[in-house]
Parts: sequence; C-alpha cells; structure tokens
Amino acid sequence: MRVLITGGSGLIGLALARELASAGHEVVILTRDPGRLPPLPANVRGVGWDGVSPAGWGELVSDSAIVQLAGENIGAGRWTAERKRRIRDSRVLSGEAVTAAIRAADPRPRVLLQGSAVGYYGPCGDEEVGEDHPAGSDFLARVCVDWEASTAAAEGLGVRRVVLRTGVVLAREGGALPKVVLPFRLLAGGPLGSGRQWFPWIHLADEVGAIRFLLEDAEARGPFNLSAPNPVTSRELARELGRVLHRPSFLPTPAFALRLAMGEMADMVLAGQRAVPRQLLARGYPFRHPELGPALRDLLD
Repeated sequence: MRVLITGGSGLIGLALARELASAGHEVVILTRDPGRLPPLPANVRGVGWDGVSPAGWGELVSDSAIVQLAGENIGAGRWTAERKRRIRDSRVLSGEAVTAAIRAADPRPRVLLQGSAVGYYGPCGDEEVGEDHPAGSDFLARVCVDWEASTAAAEGLGVRRVVLRTGVVLAREGGALPKVVLPFRLLAGGPLGSGRQWFPWIHLADEVGAIRFLLEDAEARGPFNLSAPNPVTSRELARELGRVLHRPSFLPTPAFALRLAMGEMADMVLAGQRAVPRQLLARGYPFRHPELGPALRDLLD
C-alpha cells in the first residue's frame, strides 16, 4: 500500500516512514524541502509540497493511505500572536489541502489518519480522560478542534478516518525528553510547578506502533488517545527520571519561573491531562512500553 505522510520529516514522521517501509509499504513523505531528508530506505521517497494545496502530489492520493501530521512545532518558542497564528494555520491549511486532494481523487484513499493531541481536552485536573471527553477551551484545545475539523469532510466522501490524539512522545532522538532530562544531568532536576499535574506520555515505539496498527485495522474509526495506559504526574516523572539517571529529583521549578521563561506556553506543562488509551486497548493494541520506568530505561540507559 502507498502511504503518504504529511509532516513526515519530523520525529514521528521519519520513525513511522521507516516502520512502514520495513513492513513492505511504499512511503511518500510530503515535505517543503525533500533535499533535507536524511538517508531513508529504498521504498521511501520525499515529494515537495507547499503545505496549503494538493499541487504536485494530489495525483498520489488515489487508492492510498494518508497520515496527516503536518504542523509547526508548538514548543519551538514563546507563543506570540504571530506564532500562535502559524501554529494553527500550519495545521488547518495543510488539513484542508489533504481534504481537497481526497475530493479530487478517483478512486478515493482507503484511509486517513488525522493528527491531533491530548491537548484537545484542555486542563482536566485528576479526571481520567477517555476519547469521549469533550473538548477544552484553551488555545491548544481550540487548535486541536480546528485541526481535526480540517479533514472531517473526508468521512462524507467515504474515507475511513481515524483521529490520533497524541500525548507527549518520549524519544532519545528529540522531542520533549532531551529537554526534560537536561536539568537532571545538571543536578537540578525535579517536578515542574506543583508536581500534581498529569503527564500523558508515550514511547516513540508505541506511537509508531499504534499508528501502524490503526492504519492496518480496517475497522478502526474515530478518535484514539495515543498515550501509555499508565499516565503519571510531574512529580512521579521526576522521581523516575532521578532513578534512571541516578540523579537527585527534588528541586522543583516554581510555576512563576516557568511563566516568566515561557509565557503562555508554560500552561502546556503546568496543566496536563490524565489521558488513557481506552479505544486502543479495546481494539487490542499491545503496548510495548506501558510503564514509565522501563520506558525511560529503554531510552536513557
């Protein structure tokens, strides 16, 4: 099967491309600059796109699968008004381009996997959050709602559609983990803020494994939380990191310091979701790393 991955030059996209290629799929990575892609397996290629239209790649959509992951990195800088606009538009406009390509395709794609995040639910305190939980109202929640809506019309066009509400992906190659680990290596690690907020994490191997599982499961539809079945609090995360790295884990970073350093973006780490993957478990996905401690040891030892 041909699989198109938008945003495929990022951490998740590249790992997914390699996983799908190893399973014999033809993979096309849609990226603004194919020349900057790293070495890839023989059955993976990069195709240029502008992120806002089907020009140059729309003909590849017929009888394919699409994984829509495109979107500007939300953690790359302070959330100025301009950055917030780019965060939203990069997701919504790319989704609308995917929908336009699907509408023009004959035959239509077999399946669309639409990226999103557990930030869809907004801050939820200690409440356990499954896929039926309503959307929140903060900035990230509104972005996720609009991101998901950008390809909703595909369902009316007869395409099976799955929504991937991803937690914090832990990987040695990049993402959040190296940033979280750095203070511990400098003997200054500890919980963020109160330490009571929930941290919905997932190992990169399970992120990629779950996406492949949902791609190949012809009965899977609707939203799925891509997060480990055992979320932890910020305090528990710090404790496990201290154990794995053999470093102290008692020095907290006060909420006011995070807000001074990060601005509005600090809310992303000070208020989390106790998200659980009810639908993934119901469909029988076998998590490779369900517990945080062993997952961290796999990534950091």
